[in-house]
Amino acid sequence: MNVALCHPSVVPARGGCETYIGDLARRLARDGHAVSLFASTWDAEALPASTNFYRLEPPRGPRFLRPWRFATACAAALRVVKPDASIGFDKTWGQDVLYPQGGLHAATAAHNLLKFPGRFARTFAWLGKQFDPAHWSYSMLERKQYFGELRPTILVNSEMVRGHFDRYYGVVPGNVRVLRSAIDPLRFLAEDRLKRRAEERDRWGVAPETAVALFIATNYRLKGLAPLLKALPHVPRTRDFRLIVIGSDGVEPYRRLATQLGEDDRALFLGFRKDPKNAYFAADFLAHPTFYDPCSLVALEALACGLPVVTTRYNGAAELLDPSFGAVVQDPHDARELGGALATFVDPAVRAAAAPRARDAARDWTFEHHYRGLMAILNETRALKRAA
Repeated sequence: MNVALCHPSVVPARGGCETYIGDLARRLARDGHAVSLFASTWDAEALPASTNFYRLEPPRGPRFLRPWRFATACAAALRVVKPDASIGFDKTWGQDVLYPQGGLHAATAAHNLLKFPGRFARTFAWLGKQFDPAHWSYSMLERKQYFGELRPTILVNSEMVRGHFDRYYGVVPGNVRVLRSAIDPLRFLAEDRLKRRAEERDRWGVAPETAVALFIATNYRLKGLAPLLKALPHVPRTRDFRLIVIGSDGVEPYRRLATQLGEDDRALFLGFRKDPKNAYFAADFLAHPTFYDPCSLVALEALACGLPVVTTRYNGAAELLDPSFGAVVQDPHDARELGGALATFVDPAVRAAAAPRARDAARDWTFEHHYRGLMAILNETRALKRAA
């Protein structure tokens, strides 16, 4: 089968959706399928050598018009190439399947307001959004995606996102299919994992017995880094504990916040890292107090590495967690609640019991499960297209 994957950029080092597309492309290629990538930029080394690349000119002009231009070019290219099945992952149309890894724009806009701790700040931010041309542009584009002339199969990665389709657009749940995200476990195979753990901690200057919480994100604000730092004073100093922050290099405001809180000795900012695999190996649990994640891949990666997960109800991946290996916080701004969740997994006895359960949970829903589910949908799509 010739499967077309459509996304403006596929550079897996950036994480999230681009990591997933890379994993999927490799798995499709291993199964003998032809993979066609429609994108403006990509990291060829992170994709199968057999990939058919269709370069679409990087859209120019105002930011709020660029997705329209990419989507128009992509739809036109698909009409020429005519793959057996096509999948769009972002602000595109014309594909057989739309799998919005980032969720709905309408939900993203609403959840972005939650970053602000007070009602006044949220109201002010909402008013500002009403004058943002990108907001209105993306809202119109979203309606074209799902309610245009060609109605795609709608695929989402969590029940939370399926609920958003109902809440924001009145799409009944039965018309939205849930296929949970998954990660390729082959990326985390390492026979020398203990050695890597020790070497990584040596680089950090962290002792073997120190409890380490790992935070990985590029959008520090949306993923809750400030609330996480504010929760640190609620983690008792009776135990040796460190927070490791990986993602963006824009850490100075957060470093200053840690200093103001008197927690600069417990927060270590490492900036951007292309491959965070060894950081997972060196950590003891994941802290991901996000304000919006349809189904965060970092949570799935953590579970695959045997790390318990602390996250929020705004993360679709929370649906996969059990109290025996995870904690779901109701409000990231509740420093006491978040700090208490962190403190739970600072306890080495709790972590020792939670780690194998986390790993088992990852095994219960693997990339192979996900892949078989996706292939069933793609085969169904191809059959319907041939029948038409």
